[in-house]
Amino acid sequence: MNLSLVLWLLIALPILGIAIYLITPRRYQSSDSVATSYDAWTEDGILEFYWGEHIHLGHYGAPPRRKDFLVAKSDFVHEMVRWGGLDQLPPGTTVLDVGCGIGGSSRILAKDYGFEVTGVTISPQQVKRAQELTPAGVTAQFRVDDAMALSYPDASFDVVWSIEAGPHMPDKAIFARELMRVLKPGGILVVADWNQRDDRQIPLNFWERPVMQQLLDQWAHPAFSSIEGFSEQLAATGFVAGEVITADWTEPTLPSWLDSIWQGIARPQGLIKFGASGLIKSLREVPTLILMRIAFGTGLCRFGMFRAQRNTATSDRSHNLSTATAPL
Repeated sequence: MNLSLVLWLLIALPILGIAIYLITPRRYQSSDSVATSYDAWTEDGILEFYWGEHIHLGHYGAPPRRKDFLVAKSDFVHEMVRWGGLDQLPPGTTVLDVGCGIGGSSRILAKDYGFEVTGVTISPQQVKRAQELTPAGVTAQFRVDDAMALSYPDASFDVVWSIEAGPHMPDKAIFARELMRVLKPGGILVVADWNQRDDRQIPLNFWERPVMQQLLDQWAHPAFSSIEGFSEQLAATGFVAGEVITADWTEPTLPSWLDSIWQGIARPQGLIKFGASGLIKSLREVPTLILMRIAFGTGLCRFGMFRAQRNTATSDRSHNLSTATAPL
């Protein structure tokens, strides 16, 4: 390949990617649009090829250090277990993994900690793939369910766990209530999520507003909550004993964004595996990944961690919340 052709490709391919990106937004319309997006990403296999079985960011330590992208993702799960205090729980603990993807976290929770895990996602294709990837004897099962109206009765699980599902939820208060509702008294909620800066304190400026809108439009997100806002919504359910504990994991997860782009360069066999259509689809994601890196690097977005324990005496208010019909 001669130098002029290489230079032409270096110019043309980013332009092509940006053009595709701008004319084909994937805006949130309903829970069906989220399911459709994840079905497509699962069926073609591109996301799994580059991101592995964990469709979430990695943990690189604080301060961050160089680490294999896929190792960082599994490390994230173990760090979240320790942060949430789940490593102190006995084998057989029942866990609901809300927004389980293709089951990477669920399998670690089952294999490494002996938990009885149920993973739920709104995507039928993700459930199918999670089942295919789960060996016999691993105590993890998967089913289609809507996090905005979980099909489980009140007080069903010892632990509720969720990674990066919140941005897809159109009503964060209902999402918070559902997470807490299905916890047994004394049970533990541990959530990791992408969050926006609290714009009640510092409103978004002229460049932050269009960046935030692109982040919503491109990956079927209706809205991001702030760490402060979602903590308040959890507390407002009436189910929380004591205070909601939060942490900011922006620093240890930040390398994930550029690392995810680097996977396409470091693993060119993906071009052979998925062909021209796979290349175009991959290029389409690069601008969003860059915007995510900018947003999290400048403080527009933050990576929030949440831990809450369900109270043992259900108040009248929380009872009323738990028995109300959740809108879809």
